Parts: sequence; C-alpha cells; structure tokens
Amino acid sequence: MRIITVNLNGIRSAAGKGFFDWLAVQDADFVCVQELKAQAADMTAQMLAPDGYTGHFHYAQKKGYSGVGIYTRHAPDQVITGLGVADIDAEGRYVEVRHGNLAVASLYLPSGSSGEHRQAAKFAFMDEFYPRLAALAQDGRERVLCGDWNIAHKEIDLKNWKGNQKNSGFLPEERAWMGRVLDVLGWRDVYRQLYPQATEEGYTWWSHRGQAWAKNVGWRIDYQLATLAIAARARVATVYKAQRFSDHAPLIVDYDDVTA
Repeated sequence: MRIITVNLNGIRSAAGKGFFDWLAVQDADFVCVQELKAQAADMTAQMLAPDGYTGHFHYAQKKGYSGVGIYTRHAPDQVITGLGVADIDAEGRYVEVRHGNLAVASLYLPSGSSGEHRQAAKFAFMDEFYPRLAALAQDGRERVLCGDWNIAHKEIDLKNWKGNQKNSGFLPEERAWMGRVLDVLGWRDVYRQLYPQATEEGYTWWSHRGQAWAKNVGWRIDYQLATLAIAARARVATVYKAQRFSDHAPLIVDYDDVTA
C-alpha cells in the first residue's frame, strides 16, 4: 500500500507543473493534498477525479485559500469533512476517508508565519486538535494522518535550526506539542521511525528566499503520523524531488498492505 502526502500550494498551479501526469504513474492507494487554494467551482474533472481515483475535499470558505483533499483508489465506507469546529472548518483543514478498519486523513495545520494573529490561530488549532488526536489514536482503527503540520519537531528536521528558534514552525511551544503528540499520545512519525538519523534527504519544504532550494536549506514539516500497528508495516519512505510541483515535495511511504 502506497500513501503520498503533498502540499500543492495551489492545485491549479501544481496541475500546470505536471502533478497529475506524475500522479498517474505512482500507483498510490491514497494521495493526501493540502493547500488547494480553490473552491469546487474551480476544480476541473481531472482535479476532482484523476484516472483511477475518486477525490474527497474540504474547501475553505475564503477564495484562493487553504483547503485539503484525498484521492483514493478504494471506495470509502465513510468520508468525514471537517472537525466540527466552525472557525477551523471555515478554513478547510481536515478530511478523512475510512475503508474497512483503515482511516486516512489529510490535514493542513495553520501557519503562524504571517503575524501574531495567525500564530494565535495556530496555537488555538493545536489546543483544539490535541484531544481529537488522543481520541483518534484510541478508537480502534488503524490510522495514517498525513499533511503539512507546519512544525519541524527537532533540530535534525531543518537546516538552520539555530537561526529559527524564535520563528513560527520551530517555536519551543510547537515542538513540545509535537513531542506530546508522539510521546504521550503514541502516534508514530513514520519517516523518522524508518530513518532516525536522516537529515537533508528528509526535508519537504524550502523557502522561496535565498536560494533555499538550490542550497537545500529545507524543513521537514510534512508528515505521515500513524497508529502503532500500521506504522510497523511501513517499509520505505522517500521525498520526491526530481520535479517541483510546489514549494513542498511529496512524501511517499510504502506499507505492507492493510486494505484487504
């Protein structure tokens, strides 16, 4: 079973850069996308249902902003859109599909980099989402929670960690929260479980500033977090960098099959 997660930074932009041509040859079971920057009326037939897939989406109310989706080859038993919190759901940040005992979700955690008001919104989301993460980890399903978490957990997860300790995405409070998600709630960071010492090859996002991509001054902020049993089935993870569809790169994880 292959699961892919990628922040597209605009689905229409990514489509123009060849994302769907690339997707067609990935043989993925689930593809989680974030930052659609589109509403339903903006979506083409290919964006809604690429060959072999059905798409399920949570759009933001604000045009050209946020939004998440999941493409799946497997007819879901249930689709859950949003978290049931009005101000969070207005921004289109969570969609989940359930197939048998497996649940896969696409998440876009807010960024706080644009100012104090957005950092406050990010902290509010984290406070609201933490008990939900606790409940999801204990509901008896095998889960993979994919997405752009906008947090680099440890120093190993970004190139310039010393210079970013006061910046959103690497604040002590954010890193501690991610630590509790993993160490207290028991979610597994699949990439880090497979590659505990990996550095540069694990980066998934690069700033547009200062030739960050060319110099590989990146951050690992896109994750697949999984419950214990399915995390143990992960065999290989890669970050695809041969083509650029956005300022993020796709994180691809292959698991022993759990969909039967």
